[in-house]
Amino acid sequence: MNLTISSVLVALVAALHVYIMVLEMFLWTTPRGRRAFGLTPEFAEASKVLAANQGLYNGFLAAGLLWGLLRGDLATQLFFLGCVLVAGLYGAATASRKILFVQAVPAAISIAAVLLS
Repeated sequence: MNLTISSVLVALVAALHVYIMVLEMFLWTTPRGRRAFGLTPEFAEASKVLAANQGLYNGFLAAGLLWGLLRGDLATQLFFLGCVLVAGLYGAATASRKILFVQAVPAAISIAAVLLS
């Protein structure tokens, strides 16, 4: 597989995690954040500190992926894609099956692309 295609896929996974970070850290209690996660206003307000912490971790995943891209380091990209995949599988098993398709599947496809590049 072409290195450019795998780089684009890794960048898309990173962008997704930046978006998730923004939703969790800054938009959790807004209508957009509540709609994205199916939350009531009361639950969103009560859980906003936990969500911000979760968002920070998603930001670290994005930063690691971008770091791997900027360095051209496939091992770093694979490490952080593996972290995303594990987080997505765990989230799908414990929180919402939707996470499997939003997070784990794109990570798995990106891992395959990097390995084939």
